[in-house]
Amino acid sequence: MGKTVYEGRYTTENDQSIVVFLIGMRVNKRRAIGKWLPVFTAMPGMIRELYENKEELGFLSMENFFGLRTTVMIQYWRSNADLLAYARGQKHLTAWKNFNQKVGDTDAVGIYHETYIVPQGNYESIYGNMPLHGIGKAAKHMPVTGETISAKKRLASNAMPKLSEN
Repeated sequence: MGKTVYEGRYTTENDQSIVVFLIGMRVNKRRAIGKWLPVFTAMPGMIRELYENKEELGFLSMENFFGLRTTVMIQYWRSNADLLAYARGQKHLTAWKNFNQKVGDTDAVGIYHETYIVPQGNYESIYGNMPLHGIGKAAKHMPVTGETISAKKRLASNAMPKLSEN
């Protein structure tokens, strides 16, 4: 357990742009262990590299979720430029090359990613009786106040232009 639970309601500042990067894999053929296991085992080394070099790489934080066939990792980055620079780095390029050599176009395992660039002021969060989680680990974590009591107020708490609500 070991994670400190912050009692009460907390939010995060939304005064900086953030990049949300979802990456994962899906085991399409469970018995094809030789195809999907190398994909699965490539991630820990990259995750370690990210945490050991957070400031230099622009990596902020991440969460992992595992299902029966599908995994997803939600990462938070300082900028799209930082994310793209990491994608061109040695550890990632080696993993990508290995994936293409071992898996290629077979249907045993699938991979995916999605990237969202979220301008400052266009995200909000709420955490009730939670340890640091999600954007709460990536941005300034702070108690909810009268100015940040509702989602509408949290989104309005930054004076930057908002995305269209349509």
